[in-house]
Amino acid sequence: MGVWFWVLIAAAALLLLFIVPVLIMSYVLYSILLLRGKPDKWGRVCSFPEDPEYKRMYEAGLLWGEDNKDHKKPVKIKSGKYGLCGEYFDFGADKAVIIIAGRTECCYYSYYFAKPYAESGYNVLVIDNRAHGWSDGKVCSLGYKEYKDIIEWSRMLYEYGNKSVVLHGICIGASTALFTITANDCPDYITAMVSDGMYVSFYESFKNHMAEKKKPNFPMTYGVMTHIFFISGANVVTDGPLHRMPKMKKPILFMQSREDTYSLPELAEKLYAACPSENKKLVYFDHGAHSRIRINDEQGYDDTVKEFLQTL
Repeated sequence: MGVWFWVLIAAAALLLLFIVPVLIMSYVLYSILLLRGKPDKWGRVCSFPEDPEYKRMYEAGLLWGEDNKDHKKPVKIKSGKYGLCGEYFDFGADKAVIIIAGRTECCYYSYYFAKPYAESGYNVLVIDNRAHGWSDGKVCSLGYKEYKDIIEWSRMLYEYGNKSVVLHGICIGASTALFTITANDCPDYITAMVSDGMYVSFYESFKNHMAEKKKPNFPMTYGVMTHIFFISGANVVTDGPLHRMPKMKKPILFMQSREDTYSLPELAEKLYAACPSENKKLVYFDHGAHSRIRINDEQGYDDTVKEFLQTL
């Protein structure tokens, strides 16, 4: 038995005893995070009802929706093979916002962020991202494919008479908004975007999640990234918001919490520096976990959005 025999034995042992188990375990984690295995997963409900702060956000959003129900109508579009659902609040304006929620969230969650836009004279579109709510799909692609859906939603708004469309993205929704507005086929009537807690890359954000839970990044993180690449069709390691930001020429507002442990506040400076837009602004808020800036300072959040909209 020569040296190559033992090399093959070692390689087979590595494959069977390490690589395969890691891929199996990381697939389980990936499926929990990014696959909708059952139709009721990521439905039109509060994602974290046991969290008092999160529940307050959701319930406050529902109140806004109830107060404005006379302006609301359900809407549907087709984006590729996916049927997508949402709700359109028509306030009689000629401009609109699309609120793009992050992973696990549906259109009801997005109600919570609508107030400053409605008060600034914007119609409001809240949507169920693909694989969420009442929309079709089973795979979350972290904005890498969903950006095409946002372009289709914006076309619907344009056909409704909206001359300009602003994108408001939270977490993964912010990444989706950026992928949309920097795409080569982005229509001119998508004019600006607002980012709430944008990360530099999903890979970086995932590592921060693992660190917060005191879990080692090796080897599970790399297994999850592999499944994201082959199943979600997203290269989240060498591509992402920081990579796309140099193409961002339209107005953009970055909102960032100093308490965000997933999209780290110091990395927001990198995103801001990489952005060549002549109308860009980075605003820090002292309090609020990831995606929870507004619940900790509603007045400040809304005033920041309104002031930015006045510059458009």
